[in-house]
Amino acid sequence: MTSVKSKEGVIEEYSFIYGDEAVPYEVVRKPHPEGKKRKIIIKVHPSCEVVVNAPEDAGRADIHDAVMKRAKWIYDALKEFRSHLEYVQEKQYVSGEMQFYLGRRNVLKVVEDSEAISTVKMERGKLLVILNRFNEDKQALTKALVSGWYKVRAERIFHQRLSALLPEAKWVEGIPSFRVMPMQKQWGSCSAKGTLMLNPHLVKAPKECIDYVIIHELCHIAEHNHSDRFWRLLASVMPHWKEVKSQLDVMAELYLSE
Repeated sequence: MTSVKSKEGVIEEYSFIYGDEAVPYEVVRKPHPEGKKRKIIIKVHPSCEVVVNAPEDAGRADIHDAVMKRAKWIYDALKEFRSHLEYVQEKQYVSGEMQFYLGRRNVLKVVEDSEAISTVKMERGKLLVILNRFNEDKQALTKALVSGWYKVRAERIFHQRLSALLPEAKWVEGIPSFRVMPMQKQWGSCSAKGTLMLNPHLVKAPKECIDYVIIHELCHIAEHNHSDRFWRLLASVMPHWKEVKSQLDVMAELYLSE
């Protein structure tokens, strides 16, 4: 067992045996919320990390028993996420690749036309990229055009969804500013001053998933950490947020791949 300290608390590393596989997991110990007893909670992330949130005073045997009771569930969840990861490959930005927009799959089609203007547009289930320069790295040019198209679409869609959701976020005064910023592992964040930062890759997900991330970050304007009050506030606006988050988690690796 190893133990390290982080901003999340004291993290301990263990493993358990299931079948022929040793499954590693992290234990994050946190203090009890005031007046409440913290439970042992097990999470399997799309990155195939297994994290156990436990009270500071939880015994090692109690944690181990909780993990073993859910060993099959953990193993099955890992199998599912690994199956998704098998299909996640670095994109080559050539015709025939799959691109997502608002949860829908679109086939990338790259066309060379020296008399046209380099552009990107949606056309009958295809993401059409027109290149008018052929003496440069076509992959890099296509990637730059596609990334720029996603950024413009993301800014437009995020603005629309933020405007639609603000009446539900009654704790927010005025209209918060937001920036579209690529992030490797986060869909969004909220600064101490209430500025939202949203990942342009999020525009590849269904609108309901976009709404979940925006509402999540709006909740941080009132509650700066993931306290019980935070989750209650989130549930008051989106009662089924767990189902939506699960939908986003399952597809995260595909949406984030470049």
